[in-house]
Amino acid sequence: MENYPKNERTFVIMKPDAIQRGLVGELTCRLERLGLKLVAVKMVKATEDQCWAHYNKDDAWYNEKGQRAISDRQAANLPVEKSALEYGKDIMRGNVAFMTACPIIPMVWQGNKAVEIVKKIVGATAPLASVVGTIRGDYALDSYDLAGLDGRAVRNLIHCSDQVSEAEREIKIWFTDADELFDYHKINEEILYNPDLSGLAK
Repeated sequence: MENYPKNERTFVIMKPDAIQRGLVGELTCRLERLGLKLVAVKMVKATEDQCWAHYNKDDAWYNEKGQRAISDRQAANLPVEKSALEYGKDIMRGNVAFMTACPIIPMVWQGNKAVEIVKKIVGATAPLASVVGTIRGDYALDSYDLAGLDGRAVRNLIHCSDQVSEAEREIKIWFTDADELFDYHKINEEILYNPDLSGLAK
């Protein structure tokens, strides 16, 4: 059944810093140990168009983030040279530049409550707000303050979808061929999901 809870899918990207730091295997292992099933994975050189479509922000988002950037500049006695909209778009331009700097690894993971489970193990977007035990809490030390001073995106290793509808939208951006998404049986699904455990008895 397509909508059965154990078939929920979420989308993940191993970002350039995860690849450059040699953490792909470690981070993948963290997700796999949860019991999730990897149903799609590939290494790609992202295009700018893919990244803009992926982040999918509107002018309200740009204005909100840009106004925050203006407030930060005013507090630091720095000149305000652009509109809030343009400062907001600069944030996204930084994200796009980061995501296209080297290959990335998009992935699709499947399992019960996959979106919420992956969000929990990945941790907060801001590395300093991520608790120990999460991917970002254990492996990322960047901050919005430092990224802002350097005029770049925060390097937080990994992207994950926030909700099921977002995962469905993002998957279609990065996996356009239906043959790239696999439907297969994994042995550990028996202990995770099979209500009949009589076969375990001796």
